[in-house]
Amino acid sequence: MGAMTEPSPWWSRAVFYQVYPRSFRDSDGDGVGDLDGVTAGLDYLVELGVDALWLNPVTVSPMADHGYDVADPRDIDPLFGGIEAMDRLIAAAHERDIRITMDLVPNHTSSQHPWFQAALAAGPGSAQRERYLFRDGTGPDGLLPPNNWISIFGGPAWTRIVEPDGRPGQWYLHLFDPEQPDLNWENPEVFEDLEKTLRFWLDRGVDGFRIDVAHGMSKPPDLPDMQIAENRMLADMDSDPRFNHEGVHDIHRNIRSVLDDYPGAVAVGEVWVYDNAAFAAYLRPDELHLGFNFRLVRAEFDAEEIRDAIENSLAAVALENATPTWTLSNHDVEREVTRYGGGALGLARAKAMALVMLALPGVVFVYNGEELGLPNVDLPDEVLQDPVWERSDRTERGRDGCRVPMPWRGDAPPFGFSTTADTWLPMPPDWAALTVERQLADPESTLHFFRRALRLRRQRGGGSALTGLSAEGGVLTLRTASGLTCVLNAGERPVELPTGEVLLASTALAGGQLPPGAAAWMV
Repeated sequence: MGAMTEPSPWWSRAVFYQVYPRSFRDSDGDGVGDLDGVTAGLDYLVELGVDALWLNPVTVSPMADHGYDVADPRDIDPLFGGIEAMDRLIAAAHERDIRITMDLVPNHTSSQHPWFQAALAAGPGSAQRERYLFRDGTGPDGLLPPNNWISIFGGPAWTRIVEPDGRPGQWYLHLFDPEQPDLNWENPEVFEDLEKTLRFWLDRGVDGFRIDVAHGMSKPPDLPDMQIAENRMLADMDSDPRFNHEGVHDIHRNIRSVLDDYPGAVAVGEVWVYDNAAFAAYLRPDELHLGFNFRLVRAEFDAEEIRDAIENSLAAVALENATPTWTLSNHDVEREVTRYGGGALGLARAKAMALVMLALPGVVFVYNGEELGLPNVDLPDEVLQDPVWERSDRTERGRDGCRVPMPWRGDAPPFGFSTTADTWLPMPPDWAALTVERQLADPESTLHFFRRALRLRRQRGGGSALTGLSAEGGVLTLRTASGLTCVLNAGERPVELPTGEVLLASTALAGGQLPPGAAAWMV
């Protein structure tokens, strides 16, 4: 008898929908989206055709970084409706065969976390301080930070504290905001606490986690100085001592050993690592199930560049026979409609790229509002909330423009997102044309296009392996094992389509030709 083949896990070809809960739907009229709002939108997501949700952070937090500063990882912030709202969402999603994954933030806590408050009170050398990275300063009276590391959000990665006796004291490390002190992963108490968090949510029915900064956590013991690079946001340096330290892999093995007690649970890592072998190491069979590869996000609208991003991503996962992941946007990057040129041009290209992404093998992540063709919003200075804005001395505008709430219905803000027009970020009046209600009434809308694409992907065994990939003359062509051909015209003039039946095109075709900035699926 031949060897029994394991059935593929549920996530192996899934379409995940990333929900930024503050911006999806507000159920209680405070201007901020919440978990009961997500529950109210589940039928919309069923109709869209998604398999799973990834929820951005909803645990208890002072919200210095919109929930990535966690004060209690085993409870839901009242802003999002408390833990009962999470239980309601899990139950309602599972009734609809939609899985729920949560954001997990293991690199740091909030400075309001009881552990950090205890560390401040306990003094140098205490067991409480050993949970974080406290160090004496350098120079006269410890006036200078322990090393030259900078924060991803700008400024130094060290903050000096005042000791319980009132004197200037030690410094603590924070790769992000000062309100996000880094944990000391050499301390076994840190993983013991994370294990409690993992089991707490898995026992409540959560189906897995997206792991924030999954290449962080572990630090080199001597904390050597770094080369200062121009680009701070999750730097482009594979030699950066702040990230991708060898010890991180032990942490992922420990996380995986917990998840293996829960059949079907999935871990997806945010891994900003560009060397393919180093990236693939996170996807070894006893580490992460999936890793975000951001090459497609970073590619320009250019056939050769898109082909190179796809080839590179596939080569990286192939090193460990792992499953590829694809995304065009998330809560940290400019929306693709704007990135690809804005206006009608950017929207046309974004729809074309959606067909490319949905034809690729493996797992796809769609960011809320992507299916409506939402652009980035150029917000006025006075409403910006991303800590990057202040930390960069107001030189970098941050990520708020891709986080503006979803428009659902009506002709004026808040477009059914909330009952108050005073939403946490203001909504542009010209989004009246982009509401769910308006797009549902228009068979040619971006929303209907996404629904058709997701339905066809599922019907045609979407996510299957590529059998061909080429780019020439500004045209990208990819073929899949399920018999689908996707053609993208990133050139300047219309091109002839190969013979066959057109299943779906991102724009109207004229005489069998594919216009510039368009894509088509064919069989």
